[in-house]
Amino acid sequence: MGEMAMSDKIIYNRESKPSIEACLDAHNKGLFVDLLNQHAKQVGVNHTPLPEVTTFRVVKPSPRQPVVYEPAIVIVGQGGKRGYVGEQTYTYDAYNYLVLSVPLPFECEIYEASPESPLLGLRILVDTLALNDLLIDMGDPPSRTSGDIPKSIYSTPLNDTLIEACIRLVKVLSDPAEAKILGPQILREIYYRVLCGDRGETLRAAANHNSRVAQIAKVLKMIHQQYDQPLDIDTMARAANMSHSTLHHNFKAVTDCSPLQYLKSIRLHQARNLLARGGINASTAAMKVGYVSPSQFSREFKRLFGAPPRDRSLGAALEV
Repeated sequence: MGEMAMSDKIIYNRESKPSIEACLDAHNKGLFVDLLNQHAKQVGVNHTPLPEVTTFRVVKPSPRQPVVYEPAIVIVGQGGKRGYVGEQTYTYDAYNYLVLSVPLPFECEIYEASPESPLLGLRILVDTLALNDLLIDMGDPPSRTSGDIPKSIYSTPLNDTLIEACIRLVKVLSDPAEAKILGPQILREIYYRVLCGDRGETLRAAANHNSRVAQIAKVLKMIHQQYDQPLDIDTMARAANMSHSTLHHNFKAVTDCSPLQYLKSIRLHQARNLLARGGINASTAAMKVGYVSPSQFSREFKRLFGAPPRDRSLGAALEV
């Protein structure tokens, strides 16, 4: 991949790695990587006894490509990835973790991975109910930010307390009974550490039913459940209880795209997954995800993924 445009706002400067590394306990970092090696044995996504927790292993770099992430906390033990949303770049690696508060289409690349030193990480899907319960117990501290809508994605430096909690989490994954009994409490601690971090307002806003982020989250949920049906701005605005202009403003603040752009992206990603499974042609895939015109579907598919829908080498979307 070519060099990033100079206009990109880089959220993490790799030159700061030594100072971040100096703040992290080397033993903990090494132990975390060793445990991930044991629990991410297969290349790609590895499932665990906890449905909201997966580990992943990647053994070669991957160029920038479109993906869709669910609301999640992604903690990398070794290797490195970058996510691109609009003009901003988010690095998540052995020194920085990634948080998404809503389902988000964006572009991702794996820039550091090899068979000898694979990309290893942990992904925790955000459980909104568990997050709400935690915030109630915390007394739902007042917002530390202005009235601005927090971004739905960020990367921020790791710290030892979070790594220690992740170590305990990965350890209990070896035993389904321990994972079932102890796992939820460790996940609760990880949520707490993230909420108390410098950018915890992002998750807090998503869990607050009265926040504008939560209102937009209702629209996102509707899109993900009904992407194959006719959806227009009127329907989305009613779901969010907003005017058209307010919906556009708040939606773009949260996702960095318009509601209809988001809908189109989700439809195309779903079509890509259908085609990757085989037994279906492009026209049928287009119809199944809500397109009326196969030719429009083919144009927009190629524009997003760089290849026509008939190109079987494209494969399914990158899951890690």
